[in-house]
Amino acid sequence: MKLAPCASAAQDANSAVPSSCCAQVKKLGKNPKCLCAVMLSNMAKMAGINPQIAIGIPKRCNLADRPVGYKCGAYTLP
Repeated sequence: MKLAPCASAAQDANSAVPSSCCAQVKKLGKNPKCLCAVMLSNMAKMAGINPQIAIGIPKRCNLADRPVGYKCGAYTLP
């Protein structure tokens, strides 16, 4: 899974986000619907991903072109 480098950052808001994670999120972030689907997927849930923390990864990566305010289920992209 291409977002595997993001696993620890998606479980712990205080964890550093690896540059390899940010690179993948930047690619996937061009399609927020896709990023949302991955974040809310059963696979992500089984991997221990916390959507409330994961939704903040684009901001933690300082991605200027992230879709701020995009609704992803019960979550909103900061």
